[in-house]
Amino acid sequence: MNIESVYIKKILQARVYDVAEKTRLDYASNLSGRFDNNIWIKREDMQPVFSFKLRGAYNKISSLPKEILAKGVIAASAGNHAQGVALAAMKLGIPATIVMPKTTPEIKILAVQHRQAEVILHGTTYDDASKYAQQLVKQRGMSYIHPYDDEEVIAGQGTIGMEILQQHTGKIGSIFVPVGGGGLIAGIAAYVKYLRPEVKIIGVEPEDAACLHSAMQAGERVILDQVGIFADGVAVRQVGKLPFEIARKYVDEVLLVSTDEICAAIRDIFDETRTVAEPAGALGLAGLKQYITREKCSGCNLVTITSGANMNLDRLGYVVERAEIGEQREALIAVAIPEQPGSFRQFCRSIGQHFITEFNYRYDNSNEAHVFAGLRLSKGSVEKDKLVAKLRDKNYSVVDMTDNEMAKTHVRHLVGGHAPLLADERLYRFEFPERPGALSHFLTNIGERWNISLFHYRNHGSAYGRVLVGIQVPDMQLDEFQNFLDNLGYQYWNENDNLAYKLFLN
Repeated sequence: MNIESVYIKKILQARVYDVAEKTRLDYASNLSGRFDNNIWIKREDMQPVFSFKLRGAYNKISSLPKEILAKGVIAASAGNHAQGVALAAMKLGIPATIVMPKTTPEIKILAVQHRQAEVILHGTTYDDASKYAQQLVKQRGMSYIHPYDDEEVIAGQGTIGMEILQQHTGKIGSIFVPVGGGGLIAGIAAYVKYLRPEVKIIGVEPEDAACLHSAMQAGERVILDQVGIFADGVAVRQVGKLPFEIARKYVDEVLLVSTDEICAAIRDIFDETRTVAEPAGALGLAGLKQYITREKCSGCNLVTITSGANMNLDRLGYVVERAEIGEQREALIAVAIPEQPGSFRQFCRSIGQHFITEFNYRYDNSNEAHVFAGLRLSKGSVEKDKLVAKLRDKNYSVVDMTDNEMAKTHVRHLVGGHAPLLADERLYRFEFPERPGALSHFLTNIGERWNISLFHYRNHGSAYGRVLVGIQVPDMQLDEFQNFLDNLGYQYWNENDNLAYKLFLN
């Protein structure tokens, strides 16, 4: 029996509807008109736990024998899978324990506790929580519910593919599926390709968490050295074994999208549905938009999945800010202007009718100043390129900062400037687990060995804090300082050669 037949039977027999909803497949009229294609959104954000994870969790738990069920279940998760397991266990009247990283936002902890599950906070990452959950399995005799690497979980998620084909009986060009561990895309691909092999199944991952994309290129599963944490719902270092067996055969391609593109898709979903998708929940639409641009297609029937809406409110400011860049509605540029009265006015005249979203200025020297400007766009990158060319024709020195990560994350918010008399400054970006006392711990580790000459910290409402630090380190102490960095235990980037640093801070 081939792999599709096995999963088709399991999907048809899945018991997800004891707790899950058959969610709507909504026609996105605004997006369809804007992109000249027929775009449909599968609304998994409307599940009782606001994500699709309930399907697989319940299907797995309900398949266990009664004597095993009586001992309870355990899972490791920082969010959606945890809520799915908790609700499934509550529905079946069995005990559930969820191990969550200490970095998990309180809103998700409370959501799990509200569903009568025991919450244990352990470690700072999913891997830490997962290892501890495995220890508890042995100690308590409970059953471990894996978030994606399990046949019953995959079958539960596959009911989404079944519903899509039931709800859209006409021609479908492509279905765009967000990918983390791979359970969702595996279930959908197994079902859809069995019945409608002509439909393309396209996975979508963040550029900095491309576990399936990397595996497809390598022809085998790989373990990523690190993953980005903005789309925390898909921050997985290795795709599941079972999902990869299906994906390598039935997934047509995997697209990679940037943080800015994800933020733009979150905004698109809100404009279309008035629902705030979480970053992982907007991946599919981000990939769909990228695909339309690449293929220049029109009149196609394209389906995507809003896989979750467990968004923390304090992340919205960051999303809104980056959505403008992701939608190519804003450009960030650095411009050198003469240090003399009236130069700012002349610069604004040169920009013309473009709306200035921000303007950061610091004195550089007696001859020129550097301006960091945000500009509203209405015609995307073409308009930006024309503006840059226009300014250069007027003899302005212009640098496009729109794709400079340090400029977007730190410099545009940093009240700083040049320090001509400062010696031996080294600039680094750091990320560390965001929890009470983390910033104090970071500063304590630095101690008093080196002087901090610049410090910028911004809370992004995510599991990790980001810091930009200037530290004065004489050449003779560089080896000692490198040893300090290696032993600090935080991820870091050397930004000494970053052009944004040289223009505005160095």
